[in-house]
Amino acid sequence: MFLASIGGYLLGSIPFGVVVSRWLGSPDPRLAGSRNVGFTNVLRVGGKKAGILTLIGDIGKGWLVGWIGTLLFHQESAILLVALASIVGHLHSVFLNFKGGKGVATALGAVLGVAPWVGLTLMVIWIGVVLLWKYSSGGALMAFGLFPIVALLFHQSWLFVLFAFLVAILIWSKHTDNLVRLWMGTERRIGDRPSDQVAPR
Repeated sequence: MFLASIGGYLLGSIPFGVVVSRWLGSPDPRLAGSRNVGFTNVLRVGGKKAGILTLIGDIGKGWLVGWIGTLLFHQESAILLVALASIVGHLHSVFLNFKGGKGVATALGAVLGVAPWVGLTLMVIWIGVVLLWKYSSGGALMAFGLFPIVALLFHQSWLFVLFAFLVAILIWSKHTDNLVRLWMGTERRIGDRPSDQVAPR
């Protein structure tokens, strides 16, 4: 289980936002926009293709780790620990000096790999809120704020509900600045251009 968790962490650490941006010749998301390596900032500074590929990569790595965990282990605690490792990897990537993104796409993928119907429900909530209000952060906060409730509605174990609370705390803690901006009405919507493009090196 330890080696699987390390593997999950390393896979989760792959910064697809940086990889995709370099591959496409787009601005480095760490130096542009909000300086975040996730989907929303890559979409703003690199365009739709870069954003979509980043989203697929981040969801995919989380899903792969969660799915492999279900194949390797029968104990739910081991599966959830490996899935959690991929999320922690994205938040604190070994390839980015233990910095990283906000974990939304990777967490969605990890939940999809472990509990597909729960993961799909979270994704529908996230997409629904984003389509309605155009706030990616608002969709993430709503989806993961409801994660423990969704887990209970799908009759998941108390261990899974605890996992849901922990993941929700991780995601919300990474969105404190977004919460303030949402409250103040200054949060940028999807489709808005960044206020600045590339920071000086």
